[in-house]
Amino acid sequence: MTDTAPRPTLEAVAARAGVSRATASRVVNGGDGVREPLVARVRRAVEELGYVPNQAARSLVTRRHDAVAVVIAEPETRVFADPFFALQLRGISKELTAHDNQLVLLLTEGRDDHARVGRYLAGGHVDGALVFSLHLDDPLPGLIQHAGVPTVFGGRPGWSDGRSGVVYVDSDNRGGAREAVRHLVGLGRTRIAHITGPLDQTSAADRLDGFRDVMVDADPRLIVESDFTPAGGERAMRELLERRPDLDAVFAANDLTAAGALRVLRERGRRVPEDVAVIGFDDMLPVAEQSDPPLTTVRQDIEEMGRLMARLLLRRLGSRSTDQGVAGAPSSVVLPTTLVRRASA
Repeated sequence: MTDTAPRPTLEAVAARAGVSRATASRVVNGGDGVREPLVARVRRAVEELGYVPNQAARSLVTRRHDAVAVVIAEPETRVFADPFFALQLRGISKELTAHDNQLVLLLTEGRDDHARVGRYLAGGHVDGALVFSLHLDDPLPGLIQHAGVPTVFGGRPGWSDGRSGVVYVDSDNRGGAREAVRHLVGLGRTRIAHITGPLDQTSAADRLDGFRDVMVDADPRLIVESDFTPAGGERAMRELLERRPDLDAVFAANDLTAAGALRVLRERGRRVPEDVAVIGFDDMLPVAEQSDPPLTTVRQDIEEMGRLMARLLLRRLGSRSTDQGVAGAPSSVVLPTTLVRRASA
């Protein structure tokens, strides 16, 4: 065993700076009312001694925990298998880290987990929450509202109970879908199918609406609901080929679904894009670029969505702490999408 040097104390910081312990505490813990020259001396002493503030004491002064809950309303098997979530978490983490905040990840497998998450948020462990991948019947929004935790949602919320002050970040799902289907029409395709995502999520519902905006009289047999997974894309593609073997294009609700559809088309001897053109949604590069053939898809900036969610929440927390109220609160953001053309369509 080796002896370790004792951790520097607040008293040592005060002595090095030549101030009282109370003054050193106010500076270290973010309090007000200390003259700037003294603040500079205390900060210099902290750096020289390598002093690390006690978070519990700091929270008593600032009423902040410098921690944000990220709540994903999906089971861990989905979260850790889908690169969408990794990209969004990367954006969130970068923004929180830049502002010295910790990320607390909470996943939900079922109703028991919803209650656990609600209790955690109500317990005052975090300053706010970032919530995404909600489903229409999800109880999380109500639990979060009851907990009184400032929240920013990823994706347009689907409830219609008149709740005010809701802030969210989303992509133009409907517009992106319209652009994808118009591209297929421009290629001369007339029997265009759509593999949707789960329609209890607004992103999937909006993409279906965009498809229907263009294909006003689409054959209902050309629309199959899926679940944003490769396996779901395979099942849906097989069903579509049984229903309408003469289809000549597919717009899939995300890249993973499109990857599954491509596998089935290859198994059935359908050439892409000669026989069937395929377009996805997301532009997740590991998926889109490595598909066979490389996937034409609608790009949404997933990492930027995560970064913006965190930024809006931090701004919301800042407006609360400075008593700016509603006037200082951020507004929701909808990011544009673009069509990225590759070999599949």
